[in-house]
Amino acid sequence: MATDYDAPRNKNEDEGSESIEALKAARSNQNTAVENDDADNPSIVLGGNDLSNVELDVVVLPPQQDEFTCMECFLVKHRSQIDHVGDAGAICLDCS
Repeated sequence: MATDYDAPRNKNEDEGSESIEALKAARSNQNTAVENDDADNPSIVLGGNDLSNVELDVVVLPPQQDEFTCMECFLVKHRSQIDHVGDAGAICLDCS
C-alpha cells in the first residue's frame, strides 16, 4: 500500500493509544529482559570463594640478549623480528 508522506496528518493518529504508565511498564520490562539475557556475555562464576589471601608468584626475567621491545606495540620479541630501528627505537615486522 502506497503512503502519501506529503498529506496532512491527523492529530488523533499521532497520539498513542497507550498511556504513559503502560509505556513506562513496557520499557522497564524490556530493560530487565536485556539485563537477564547473558547468553552473548557469559560470566565467570568463582563459586563465592574468598581469594583475598591467595598470593601469586610471578617471576620477572630481565631482558635477554636476543630480545627487543617494539616501540609501536610494546611487545617483547626476538631480534629476528626487527624490521628497522627508528628514532624512538626498534620496530617489529608486524608494526611496520
